[in-house]
Amino acid sequence: MELHRETDDDRREVEALFDHCFAPGRTILSSYRLRDDVPPARDLCLVARGRMGEVAGAIRFWPVRIVGAGGAGHDAMLLGPVAVHPTRQGEGLGAFLIQSGLDRAAAAGVERVLLVGDAPYYARFGFRVLPGIVMPPPTNPERVLGIWDWEGITGTVMRALPCAASKRTSAA
Repeated sequence: MELHRETDDDRREVEALFDHCFAPGRTILSSYRLRDDVPPARDLCLVARGRMGEVAGAIRFWPVRIVGAGGAGHDAMLLGPVAVHPTRQGEGLGAFLIQSGLDRAAAAGVERVLLVGDAPYYARFGFRVLPGIVMPPPTNPERVLGIWDWEGITGTVMRALPCAASKRTSAA
């Protein structure tokens, strides 16, 4: 297995993997509105390729902003999607992608990461439910999870400004 930073050359194959795993309609999910016109944090996005060069799995991170009632904002990274090709599931590749992505995020100085997912699965990486964080509806609040520095942070997850997001995409 070869793990590398996602490049523009990977994009078509990674999008095909996401469509295969989640169906092409995945982009209607509310979390995708947070990604509109915002580039992913490329240095955190990873692609796993098998021995034959095929895309076996991928993970992406996106900059977002948490805006509280008083207008104060906090930067975060939205983890997702993460996908493993069905022929490679059960090998631990998903966990490897998540941990590798989190390791890169920590090394880059990312203070907080959130995602929408199953708490029992993501708890092994340190994620916990974030009761004071609101994702765009119709997201189930019990599936809004975060890791690292969320102490005292409450508010609504908003799309990062494209110009601010592009500054953060080069952190490694």
